[in-house]
Amino acid sequence: MLEKLNCYVKRLSILLIMVALIAGMEGCLSPSSQNLEIQTWYDLDAIRDTLGGSHLLMNDLDSTTAGYEELAGPTANQGKGWQPIGTSDNLFAGTFDGQGHEIRDLFSNRPDEMYVGLFGVVGEVGVVQNIGVVNADVTCYGGVGGLVGDNEGTVSNSYSTGSVNGVGWVGGLVGVNLGTVSNSYSTSSVTGDERVGGLVGWNEDAPVSNSYSTGSVTGHYSVGGLVGATSGTVSNSYSTGSVTGEVNVGGMVGENTGTVSNSYSTGSVTGDSSVGGLVGDNLGTVSNSFWDTETSGQATPDGGTGKTTVEMQDIATFLGADWSIVLIGNYVNETWYIDDGNDYPRLGWQHV
Repeated sequence: MLEKLNCYVKRLSILLIMVALIAGMEGCLSPSSQNLEIQTWYDLDAIRDTLGGSHLLMNDLDSTTAGYEELAGPTANQGKGWQPIGTSDNLFAGTFDGQGHEIRDLFSNRPDEMYVGLFGVVGEVGVVQNIGVVNADVTCYGGVGGLVGDNEGTVSNSYSTGSVNGVGWVGGLVGVNLGTVSNSYSTSSVTGDERVGGLVGWNEDAPVSNSYSTGSVTGHYSVGGLVGATSGTVSNSYSTGSVTGEVNVGGMVGENTGTVSNSYSTGSVTGDSSVGGLVGDNLGTVSNSFWDTETSGQATPDGGTGKTTVEMQDIATFLGADWSIVLIGNYVNETWYIDDGNDYPRLGWQHV
């Protein structure tokens, strides 16, 4: 009798262990960490329910894709349009991989809110990559970008086009960057009041690298072709768009208290005080960086070296500053390449 009882107890113990293991496996696949394949706006909207998951965009989304009118168009959410993914209280902490696809026609009009974009707030472990946000129309009060309002994680290999508008911390791609932005660009027109940049509005103690912007930038204070204001690093980047402001206005950076290196700007620059072809107000470090004195309309530096258009299109200018640059026909894997005598330097990843 005792032997039968021991056998029953052993079998029951094994059963309970198996139940516990299955429950544990289900826990590992909880909604916070599951994978999600995105094919419609409804799928994209569902990311907010799985903020810690790994998400793949399987195709382009636009105004003809299911869910647009209800979620991302001008009539969605009582005229507010798209509700950003991730907030200050519920950060996006997963991975979003666009796989080279585009999200088009995004509309978000939230002038009284903070941190608006396709993503609102991306946390420290969050990753957004390989995605294009095209023909976006995004407006908010502060911390606004075509892709991300507030980035504390990683943004890479991404781009934005369209228009971005706000009051403070306004960027074509990212409004506020406390994480990493790399290998990305924006052609969006950007309008704001303070800390307004073609790519990033306010770069706080963080790196922006291997990136560029070409859109027009308009603001009042700390306005830059690439970054409005930075206390971090800006490296191996360029801007070509026109920049218009009042105080602290620069072709690349409006206000620099960090480091700018191996970068250049060519856009026209207009302002009232603390205006520079490359940097408007420089209280940091600028090295091996240039601006075009002819196209910018600015001859007086506050950081950087002014060059003529001919000099800016001459590889010798950049080799003399120890840039990793080669002629376009010799491109292998350098940071920069140039069509010598015909164009300005371009980033290596632009070479296809």
